[in-house]
Amino acid sequence: MDKIPFTDKFPNLFIDIPCLLGDMRAVIPFKKSNAKSRLSSLLTDHEREDFAMAMLSDVAGTLASSGCFEVVDILSTSIIDCDGANIVLANSGLNEALNEYLKKMSSHSLNEPVLIIMADIPLVSIQNIKDITARLSDVVIAPGRMGGTNAIFIRDPSRFHVDYYGASFLKHRDIARNNGLVVDVFDSFNLSTDIDEVADIAEVLLHGTGRAADCLKKLGFALDGNGGRVGVKRI
Repeated sequence: MDKIPFTDKFPNLFIDIPCLLGDMRAVIPFKKSNAKSRLSSLLTDHEREDFAMAMLSDVAGTLASSGCFEVVDILSTSIIDCDGANIVLANSGLNEALNEYLKKMSSHSLNEPVLIIMADIPLVSIQNIKDITARLSDVVIAPGRMGGTNAIFIRDPSRFHVDYYGASFLKHRDIARNNGLVVDVFDSFNLSTDIDEVADIAEVLLHGTGRAADCLKKLGFALDGNGGRVGVKRI
């Protein structure tokens, strides 16, 4: 839960603002084919697909378990099976698919808040989800590393569009401001840790407790503490 001042007269007195089931939805864009190509030096095509599905399952499971959403949709380029989520086929690019999704929400008068969250952040916790959706700003951005955007919570989807790739965090911040929206930054290690590079695998083994961590362990990966920074090795 987020905490806000109760009144201006009592700035040190806070109240909790919980997420409200039925008032929000979440959407996860996902591509299974040729998933996580930057891990190709470590994993085969099939292993990368299995790992991507395991991360998606972690994220979708956390969303469902948070109790914050009546609807959890996965925008997928192919037919997949994921417990607790609806599969919406989308063959267009990331930006096109998500903006079409937001547009359809508006055209059907479904202007409830929506959380857009990436499928490769398996460390996200239930508390992270409750905290980001409790923020009262119009738009809340959880940045990824190197200028990316790992999650965006949007109060009114009709007043926002996405623009991923490159420094998308800055672009999303500016889109919100240019539309007269109050934007907030959600600082979270879990939400900022997207798994794209070989070095990122260590974070899953260090901190993960879900299917992604189990997948890596079944594939024979373990932490390698020899030398400087912690890495991974395949046993």
